[in-house]
Amino acid sequence: LKRKEVGNIVCATSLFFLVVVSISIMSHSSWCTAGGSGKGVCPFSVALFAGSAFSYLNYVRLRSKSAVAKCCIDEHKQTYIIAGDIGGTNSRFALHRPGQKDPLLVHIYPNEEALKTAPTYHHATLMPFLKKCLAEVDEWKALGEKEVLSQIQIVGCLATAGPVTTNNDVFMVNLGENGGSIDGNEIEKCQDGLLSLVVRCKLVNDFVGQGYGVLDLDYDKEVIELLPGSKAKMNDLAPICCVGAGTGLGECFLTKSSLATKLGYECYPSEGGHADYVPRGPLEVELLDYLKRKFSSDHRISVERVVSGRGLANVYEFLAQKFPTKVVKSVHEEFLNAGDQQGRVIGVNSSTEGSLAQQAVQIMCAAYGSEVGNAALKFIPTGGMFVTGGLAPKNIGMIQGEDSPFMKAYLDKGRMNGLIESIPIFAVMNEDVGLRGARVCAEREYNAM
Repeated sequence: LKRKEVGNIVCATSLFFLVVVSISIMSHSSWCTAGGSGKGVCPFSVALFAGSAFSYLNYVRLRSKSAVAKCCIDEHKQTYIIAGDIGGTNSRFALHRPGQKDPLLVHIYPNEEALKTAPTYHHATLMPFLKKCLAEVDEWKALGEKEVLSQIQIVGCLATAGPVTTNNDVFMVNLGENGGSIDGNEIEKCQDGLLSLVVRCKLVNDFVGQGYGVLDLDYDKEVIELLPGSKAKMNDLAPICCVGAGTGLGECFLTKSSLATKLGYECYPSEGGHADYVPRGPLEVELLDYLKRKFSSDHRISVERVVSGRGLANVYEFLAQKFPTKVVKSVHEEFLNAGDQQGRVIGVNSSTEGSLAQQAVQIMCAAYGSEVGNAALKFIPTGGMFVTGGLAPKNIGMIQGEDSPFMKAYLDKGRMNGLIESIPIFAVMNEDVGLRGARVCAEREYNAM
């Protein structure tokens, strides 16, 4: 029997037992009746019976909700999986058949452009992706839109850059100019054209997606050891940790149950990217003061304000106002006109020796390494510390090697240096980890329906 079925049997049996016991007490107990005469009503048994009835009704209600969820899947329709990795800059989508890792279609939408005119996030990105599936996926093209609407259903999971609520929605502070909301329940309810295909849309934190995606990596081809011998040191029963900088900074950890290791890893999100930024030298102290003024914060700044694509832009801005004679006019003009791609401009120009762009990347990567080291101290992830996100492959020269700004800061943990050196650490060199993890979560959701 499945664990869920066993739970149902145990629950039903327990409820039956409680009802029988309470009726028995009401019928035969004299110690709790009025005056001990064997007549009257036992308050204890009444309370027990009422509690049993309430529990049973709640059990029926939960079973009913489960039945409603199962009704979402029409066994006569073909089911597809949509995985989404929703960052502050881009939304990545992939269409899969259930149980198949290889996608039928993958597409990336720049959020800034997509969100300009659409009334909701799902109209801005998910609707165009579904239209693209209709136009480019062979089995969808062969059916045509009318038959697709009647014969296909979709179970989706969107890994989103923000804390997902118990209501299956999220507010992403880095989505668009002023932040934006995504509501999985609204997507499920939407009957607007191809969006009506979505019968389930589960939202998870983007780093839950990253965490599950890390389990899908080929450690021989898709990662770089940042400390020699890291693969050999991995403990497959120990915690795993991911820290990744892209548009923002995300962190998560994974653990196995010591009592049921066969169930594998479970991933837990965090908002560690919003922990305090700690400067490592006099120039960084000035940077901290500059950022506190910029963001009207009297006491603190999140580490994400430095360690991220937008953080890199913040660091360059600070350096440009502190060292105006070192500003390269062409780079600065490109930076000012780059919108949410300012960090990319600095990264592209960071190869120029002695430039402000190079200095900005060095400062950002040192802060990055320091924060990854902080996470390593907190979780002791001897199952593996994985540096994910878009900034790792783009700036691997500043990350790889014990003399790099990243690794110098990572290994600089005083009395805990020995512990840090014992933790296997890797840079992940591809950017689809979150998308892979979202597919894993969507498959879990589909199998539970």
